[in-house]
Amino acid sequence: MDPPSNPGDIPVELEFTVENVESALYQLYFDPDMERKNASAQAWQFCWALLGPDKLPEVQFFGASTLHTKISRHWTDLPTDQHESLRMQLLSHILHFSSGPKMVLTRLCVALAAMALNLIPQAWSQPVADMVRAFQPQTPDSEGAESVQEPHVHCLALLELLTVLPEEFQSSRLAQARRAQLREALTGEWAMVCPLLRQLLQSQDSSVQVKERVLRCLSSWVGLDVPLGESHELVQDCFPALSNPELFDTAVETIVNAISQPDCQRYIDALVNLVPLVLGLHDQLKAAAQDGDMETSHGICRIAVAMGETHSRVLLEQVEHWQEYLALVNMILFCTDTPGHYPVRETTSSLTLTFWYTLQDDIMSFEEEKQVVYLQVYRPVYFQLVDVLLHKSHYPSQEEYASWSSDDKEQFRIYRVDISDTLMYVYEMLGAELLSNLYDRLGRQLMDPQQSAVWQDTEALLFGFQSIAETIDVNYSDVIPGLIGLIPRINISNVMLADTVMYTIGSLAEWLADHPVMLGGILPMVLQGLVKPELSVSSVSTLKRICRECRHDLGPYAQDILTVSQDVLVKEIHKSSQCMWLMQALGFLLSALPVEDILVRLHALITPHVQQLDSLAQQEPNPANKQLIIHILGMLSSLFTTLDIRHADDSEGASSPRLPPSPSAQNPVVVVLQQVFTLIQTILSKWLNDSEVVEAVCGVFDKSVRTLLHDFGPMVAQLSEMLGLIYSAFPQSSTLDLARQLVHIFLLTSTTLNIFQQGNRKKFPTFFVFLHNKILKRKPDVYLSDQLDVKALFYCGILSLKFPETPTVKAASLFFTELLPRCKDVPSLGEVLQRDGKLLTETILQAVGGGSPRSLTEHFSEVLLSLNRHCPALLSQWLKETLQSPGFPSAQVSTEQKHNFSQQLLREQTHKRRVKEIVKDFSLLCRGMQGSGY
Repeated sequence: MDPPSNPGDIPVELEFTVENVESALYQLYFDPDMERKNASAQAWQFCWALLGPDKLPEVQFFGASTLHTKISRHWTDLPTDQHESLRMQLLSHILHFSSGPKMVLTRLCVALAAMALNLIPQAWSQPVADMVRAFQPQTPDSEGAESVQEPHVHCLALLELLTVLPEEFQSSRLAQARRAQLREALTGEWAMVCPLLRQLLQSQDSSVQVKERVLRCLSSWVGLDVPLGESHELVQDCFPALSNPELFDTAVETIVNAISQPDCQRYIDALVNLVPLVLGLHDQLKAAAQDGDMETSHGICRIAVAMGETHSRVLLEQVEHWQEYLALVNMILFCTDTPGHYPVRETTSSLTLTFWYTLQDDIMSFEEEKQVVYLQVYRPVYFQLVDVLLHKSHYPSQEEYASWSSDDKEQFRIYRVDISDTLMYVYEMLGAELLSNLYDRLGRQLMDPQQSAVWQDTEALLFGFQSIAETIDVNYSDVIPGLIGLIPRINISNVMLADTVMYTIGSLAEWLADHPVMLGGILPMVLQGLVKPELSVSSVSTLKRICRECRHDLGPYAQDILTVSQDVLVKEIHKSSQCMWLMQALGFLLSALPVEDILVRLHALITPHVQQLDSLAQQEPNPANKQLIIHILGMLSSLFTTLDIRHADDSEGASSPRLPPSPSAQNPVVVVLQQVFTLIQTILSKWLNDSEVVEAVCGVFDKSVRTLLHDFGPMVAQLSEMLGLIYSAFPQSSTLDLARQLVHIFLLTSTTLNIFQQGNRKKFPTFFVFLHNKILKRKPDVYLSDQLDVKALFYCGILSLKFPETPTVKAASLFFTELLPRCKDVPSLGEVLQRDGKLLTETILQAVGGGSPRSLTEHFSEVLLSLNRHCPALLSQWLKETLQSPGFPSAQVSTEQKHNFSQQLLREQTHKRRVKEIVKDFSLLCRGMQGSGY
């Protein structure tokens, strides 16, 4: 084929020197003037020169890439009468480069694909047919030198072109309508592509290279959602390629892509016909697993899972083919049970875990009659699955595990988490029978010395229990008492087994809170683990969970827990973060003790650490001292986070209500803080310029303020003075954060209420109601305080709604939407709502009716929705009473329109958008603007 003249031919005398090309490249990439860049007609010409046969491949690649850029981004620059010339030139160059270099060929194919997307379907109605025709073998010359080579390389070039055409469509930026038009046109071309690919894939003459391109081409077209009904025979033709090692990976990718399209579910017959081909791979899968061929196992597993997971419901419904689908499920079970430890010896089993959830979810979604039938078939499979998953969760021997890399260990940890999640889903299908099964097996193991010697078996069964108990309510399971009785029989000399024992006990903390009689047999094991550094994380987190859930029943064991905890803290057995957890656990424990005992035990607990802190405070600052000071202050912060005697009885497990402390008695935390205050001042005097130490000091008080709230009152004066000194000397963010907490609770509310009561609204800080939103979210029990005037606060919020500033109205609206849901739980809020709810409703209606800017309407609608959700009967009464006043909220609305508005509003308790529309329409009516174009 003779190359046609170049589009936009340039004068012969223009030399394509290095200088000219560099100048053109500079203009293309760096010239800020877009007009000069786009108007550069040279780009359409110099790219052909760069594609010359004497140029380096890198230069040719740049020429082809430039051509693609011009076609895809500046297509309108090219006159219509040059389109045909450009197409012929591109085809000519693709034929020329069909034997390489590959990177240049691909870019030219992409350029022609981009051109096709600009012309299809109006100006180029049959692109694929024209491409196929252009690549037909030419009549060989008399020498016949290239008669064998040309058809092969031309075929590869054609396949490359057909492959990049859908890919270019997927990556192009197109308007939605144009994308839909092109997709339809390209899908229509599949009728031409599919027979060609089948012919090449089936032909004995096709090389491995051609067949690989065919597979890639199919994979590319599948992305266009070409119907499986039209391509299932070609997909079937791909399966023989799996027996060729050179084609295996590409064939897997293609088959997985083809059967993973959700649209495939419309072609049930095609899917059903593909299942036997997938099952036919089972022997190859078994051989690969036996030989340790991870790549082949992985690939076949991907195909089986893609078929089973994507189409599980459709295939389950084909009841006449139930045996084939059951065989596929068992094939996937075989993949889950791939021999060897993940991820060192195999990487296949992890691919299957989401399939088991999908299958279970689909079975449980059927109506009850069908469900019974499916459960009869698949429950035995799921019991087998449990055995497989527990086996796969086994740790290797300690020697082998020690040889694993840290990355392998982390992957195995994540894999066990995935197994844990899968077991949780399996429980939904197997129920209590699963726990009984695990319990029976654990009992047999622990009673048989030979079996219990294999620690991995015991660990796996406990891991199964823990996986289920962590997320499922096992309080009513009749096997848990037996399990609690078995756990002390376990020898926890092995670290991995001991870790799992600890986590299993922790997962049963809520059960133990309901059955405190069992604590005596379990706590010694936890305390035994607490003294071992290698069990630090599991033992401390388990003790924390027990102290949080069972604190009201730990009185008889408190001394033992405190003694062991104090010992491990003094001996520095645990890392800093675990010491913080342990102090939180002890805070829960102390909170539930008799008030008169708390201070004594608290002193005993913290005295060694305070003495060490005192010693450090006398020394000159150095890095080692700094870390110790921060560590001790952190432990105090952690302890005060959970030591809350005010709410120690907030549990159904509290056996008897504690007597309140005498009014004159101070909170134990406040007593301790007052005792160490001078010491803390000494530390600050030496470390005032160190932000980390100051942050640690502020942390102690910040945690105390958050927990104690108004009980912290006796400390406010001296702490405020200290904060002022710190901030004056060296301003730091941690100081501001602590000051904000104090201001929230002790200063801001009372001061702002006074401002309101004096009627001085101009001084009102907009952020006041915003701060109360935060308090309502984080610490609603502030509103239980006798020191807070809730009625005045409610009135502040109503006044805020009348402000013209958007931030204030938005904050006030948020305040009411946070406050109204809590009116049932907080008596004082309920009382003020009953008394002033009508005033709130009237204020909002007045604002909606024209009293506030129309832009604020949506904020008012949210308060109305919240009122309707949490007190609909009261809102109905308030609406009736307020709207019956003539001319309220506007003379523009009739009685009938007000009645309609009330009825529409009261019907909507969930749809926020619908309420906004109702309120907006009413607001427009009130303002006489309905029908005015708004």
